[in-house]
Amino acid sequence: MYRVCRVYLLLALLVLGGCSSTTFVYNRLDFLLPWYLDDYVELNTVQDQFLDDQLQPFLAWHRDLELPLYLQILDDIDRRLDRQLTVDDIAAISLEFEDAWFRLEDRALDWLLALGERLTQEQVQEFLAALWEQQEKYEKKYLKRSDQEYRRDSYDSLVDNLQDYLGRMDKDQKQVLESASEQLMRSDAIWLRERASWVQRMEEFMRREPGWQQAVRDSIKRRSETVAADYVELYEHNLGVIYAALAETLNSRTEKQDTRLRKKIADLREDLQTLVAQGQAQ
Repeated sequence: MYRVCRVYLLLALLVLGGCSSTTFVYNRLDFLLPWYLDDYVELNTVQDQFLDDQLQPFLAWHRDLELPLYLQILDDIDRRLDRQLTVDDIAAISLEFEDAWFRLEDRALDWLLALGERLTQEQVQEFLAALWEQQEKYEKKYLKRSDQEYRRDSYDSLVDNLQDYLGRMDKDQKQVLESASEQLMRSDAIWLRERASWVQRMEEFMRREPGWQQAVRDSIKRRSETVAADYVELYEHNLGVIYAALAETLNSRTEKQDTRLRKKIADLREDLQTLVAQGQAQ
């Protein structure tokens, strides 16, 4: 719902991004989340207060129950890094993050749907218009690319993300990622088609007829059944390519790269431990 993907992404980046300001920014989520929501719909004073009241138990749940699980994920990553990584290792780590995302999504729906009940019809139209406006921006940004530009963007993204954790990569490592980008099936058009279908479903839900909240929940739970088969096939293919490239690149990391990677994980672990301790002290 109301920029739900942006909200989840914000939380994931804050908690798993490993930046030195993680603890400070995480403790300001009660301020940042309403600010993110305002990008799609402007809330009035009463709605802002309602959202603030809803966020407090949500953030307490996340700090008390989810952050310790994130620490377990980091421990699992550390253990796997002590040996040669396989594609199955990368897939297992990815699944742990995905499960954490789904738990976050399910819990966040409680207050997102409750807020949705309190929107005026004018705000609903504002929200839907913003979704379509974003769809148009995405189409202009991504669909105009040539296949060569698409693969170059994919390669740049892989390199940038890995270099955040490994530091400068050598020629052979970059070659692995370049080869992977060449194997990727182009996904932007299919993804945008699926997104447009989702926005259309949102328009139906936001008529807010009796039972609409449960309809949203049911739709999310059944998403794997409603996504087109060609999208699932493409998604699984690309994941396989990326997992293989990540395993090969990480297995080729130098001692210096390993030290940087371990420090990133250690710094993030320390931040999470601090946040958990702050919650226990309250």
